[in-house]
Amino acid sequence: MISDLKKNGKRSKPDWLKVKINLNDNYRKVSDLVAQNDLNTVCVEARCPNIYECWEAKTATIMILGDICTRSCGFCSVKTGRPPKIDNDEPLRVARAVKKMDLDHIVITSVDRDDIRNDYGAEIWAQTIEEIRKNVPKCGIEVLTPDFKAHEPSVLKVLNAKPNIFSHNVETVKRISRMVRPNSDWDRTKKVLKLSVENGLVTKTGLMVGLGETDKEVLDTMKIFADIGVSIFNIGQYLQPTKKHLIVDRYVHPDLFAFYKEEGLKYGFKVVESGPLVRSSYHAASQSNKFNGLA
Repeated sequence: MISDLKKNGKRSKPDWLKVKINLNDNYRKVSDLVAQNDLNTVCVEARCPNIYECWEAKTATIMILGDICTRSCGFCSVKTGRPPKIDNDEPLRVARAVKKMDLDHIVITSVDRDDIRNDYGAEIWAQTIEEIRKNVPKCGIEVLTPDFKAHEPSVLKVLNAKPNIFSHNVETVKRISRMVRPNSDWDRTKKVLKLSVENGLVTKTGLMVGLGETDKEVLDTMKIFADIGVSIFNIGQYLQPTKKHLIVDRYVHPDLFAFYKEEGLKYGFKVVESGPLVRSSYHAASQSNKFNGLA
């Protein structure tokens, strides 16, 4: 159960990680509109295995502020380099696209923009939330943000725009965080999430397993974030996007994911999504509905 892969060897993925391709009508509609409106989605950029399910359920994750990140994380397939200039028309363009796509729930994410020294892109974040609210008032909004270097005025710009759910991923356990995210900081992530809780937002985080962590470290991490008031916790299997990225240390069995969920609910999380194919935006709409009295 603990490991199906040795560090110096590679085996085929277990059956529970195989994804069924389903090119349904909603998937095609969302795909076409994403292309027509020149939008970036993390669904595509991060090669998410749940793209067919989410787009069929009329949920998508749009990536703002370009598709080039200023950081280089060992797990992420998003391009690294020098990002383009800020597009001040992007918030309205995104809102209009969300309306055309007839989405019930939108997740907004972005690359890290450490090059934008004044607020790390937070103003565009806030404007995007506000434009979606104005143009598609019935659409639930979740944000999956970078850490904004834990610059409090920048984080508060996003929090004050009042998304339905504020999400920022811890990604991995503290011991190996520097290896996984060399340009990020575990305690900085904790500070951002604590700010969200303190400002009254439904707060969410998540991590990947299969990077070298122990089960005890997973549980300890969950307990830390439950204790600061995070409401939603996601756990999924890390999958190596290319040969240049970190190798998979272990494939975690679905029974162990079920155990993580059981323990997480005991710690006080309102929602725990735990499974091999769980990703940041998995079941995002149902999570939002739960906290807004619609479930």
